[in-house]
Amino acid sequence: MFQACQRPGCAGKIEDGFCIECGLAPVGAHAVEAASVRTGSVASGPVTGTVGTRSRSQGTRGSTGLGAGFVSLPPLPSQDPLARVLADPHVPESKRFCGACRKKVSLAQGFCPHCGAAFSFEPTLKAGDLVAGQYEVKGPIAFGGLGWIYLAQDKKLKQRWVVLKGLLNSRDEAQAQAALQEREFLSAVKHPQIVSVYNFASHGQDGFIVMEYVSGKTLAELRKERGALPAAEAIAYIHRILAAFAYLHDAGMVYCDFKPSNVMVDDDVKLIDMGGVRRVADTEGEVYGTKGFFAPEIAKGGAPSFSSDLYTVARSLAVLVCDFDFQLRHEHSIPSPAEEPIFERYQSLHRFLVKATREQPEERFEDALEMAEQLLGVLRDVVALDTGKTRPVESRWFAASDASQGIPALRLDLEDPAAQAIVAASVGDPKQRVALLGPAAKRFPDSLEARLRLAEALVATRAFTEADAQLDAAARSRSAAQREWKVCWGRGLALLEQGKPGEASLLFERALAAVPGEIAPKLACAIAAERAGDRTTARRLHDLVSRADPTLAEASFGLARCLDAAGDRAGVLEALSRVPASSSAYAKAQVAIARQLSDERAGENELSLASSTIESLSVDQALAHDLRAGLLLRALALVEAGKVAKGSALRVLGTSLDARALRLAAERELRLWARHAESEAQRLALIDRANDVRPVTFV
Repeated sequence: MFQACQRPGCAGKIEDGFCIECGLAPVGAHAVEAASVRTGSVASGPVTGTVGTRSRSQGTRGSTGLGAGFVSLPPLPSQDPLARVLADPHVPESKRFCGACRKKVSLAQGFCPHCGAAFSFEPTLKAGDLVAGQYEVKGPIAFGGLGWIYLAQDKKLKQRWVVLKGLLNSRDEAQAQAALQEREFLSAVKHPQIVSVYNFASHGQDGFIVMEYVSGKTLAELRKERGALPAAEAIAYIHRILAAFAYLHDAGMVYCDFKPSNVMVDDDVKLIDMGGVRRVADTEGEVYGTKGFFAPEIAKGGAPSFSSDLYTVARSLAVLVCDFDFQLRHEHSIPSPAEEPIFERYQSLHRFLVKATREQPEERFEDALEMAEQLLGVLRDVVALDTGKTRPVESRWFAASDASQGIPALRLDLEDPAAQAIVAASVGDPKQRVALLGPAAKRFPDSLEARLRLAEALVATRAFTEADAQLDAAARSRSAAQREWKVCWGRGLALLEQGKPGEASLLFERALAAVPGEIAPKLACAIAAERAGDRTTARRLHDLVSRADPTLAEASFGLARCLDAAGDRAGVLEALSRVPASSSAYAKAQVAIARQLSDERAGENELSLASSTIESLSVDQALAHDLRAGLLLRALALVEAGKVAKGSALRVLGTSLDARALRLAAERELRLWARHAESEAQRLALIDRANDVRPVTFV
């Protein structure tokens, strides 16, 4: 029996200490230390999860691993490793920088004219060289941040292909130290999305890291060959690699220099260049980065951080999906939807990239796990827009609920100091909740959740002034991580209840900017826009939500209302049909479909569908007779207007398309409906309608 992954939105299983879908360690796994790091224990504590021993992920392209089950990715043709060997290995002059002073040099080798340090950009190994008596060199395959990378074969272990990574300049002390740190750190790393290190070998005065050879192509190569990648494909790659960042960050390490050329894609994705990795607590040593990718605080001389790492991941995703001047005009910004059409289509993706690349680190995503969760929500939106396929994602922030009852509610943060008191107070009507939550908010003055829940209950009792006061107090709480957007969410709900949808919309947008992968804020924005009369925005968002997560039935009803106002009857029927049979709102949607098919616009070709829809419904008797009478009367109107083909074999609710038969059937349904009337006035009105419709009898 396999162990299922317990992370929200993941249906994978745990193998060798990691989920084969999301790539993360099991929830609640025992922490272990990377004890094999020779230079000491991990600075920020233990690695989360058991360090597995497998060298490659078991996932396959199009499986639940790469693409998270949302998208099948195009296959990559198999490639002969020898085809990667460069025929003319040289470093372009534009990429030649002195390893000592980092200033440009023009020659391939010599002495730096700025600082006098020796340098060489020439490969030190040639085909046929045997390194450490074991690794036969086939030739250089790439030039990395720390020097040449070579393809070789292990002559002692089944001729397996390996990669040798050497120094740019063996005489440069800083470069030598960086390579040493890389070797020592990588010897402790075991993760399916990070290239494995096998050995460290010497050849003459040079040292080389012996690493796993990963076939396929880098993301940079795919980008160069194909141009901008489809959004879903690019997101799938980046979402998968975030598991590696979660692992590194848990181990107290920062990657520093992430970019598309550092990810190899075959049947999965792997980080293949760890040259810039360092402990987050280290303040000394070279900081590696690439213009256009590294965060603004790094450009100003700041220290690398988990946040700056995630910044580079977002920048890489932006470069993969669109063409823009990411090194000059938009060196530290994301193009607007007006500049890049892809962001107009995929607004969730744009919000995600803006959030992840904000100038202030504290305004970005908290960690790689949160970033991956939000990116999964973005992927869901993209796939829904592109294909119409849906796969609801469990949210960390919002409780699953059937939105036929309204907008999903915030999940309770169980780590909040008042969590137990809030659970105990979640009973009874709003007035009772106010009475219970008031003391809880006073007892836990630092609780964000207590203030939010009390404000919510006060709004339900229409005590808006008191609710505002509680939201003001919530904004001053010490729970800084989600405080701002959760308070915006609470204020938005209060304003919506007060009939101020325009103001509510602005606050819901602010909340959505903070959690761009969430579906609930999109629904809230759609409802607010619709009530404010902005049907264009409402229609777009209702459409997205109803496609991405049909269980949120309110979006389908909202889309139907917008389309009905525009006179798009076919669109209304399609929107209502999105509500799944598993939803408690399914019957409501089918009733709405039946009414659409039975109204004054219905033609003969819709009578059969309306009939079968009504007959399949399980509703109370009054509503059933209401619907049946309405359809029979519409069929009668078509027959008497001569809009039904003569001799038609069609039957409506078991009644032939004959005027007398339809009148008798409609009369019967109206009289049965009258028995279940809600008032005497309604009962008498229904009887009068029954008398009017019954056929004339001649004596």
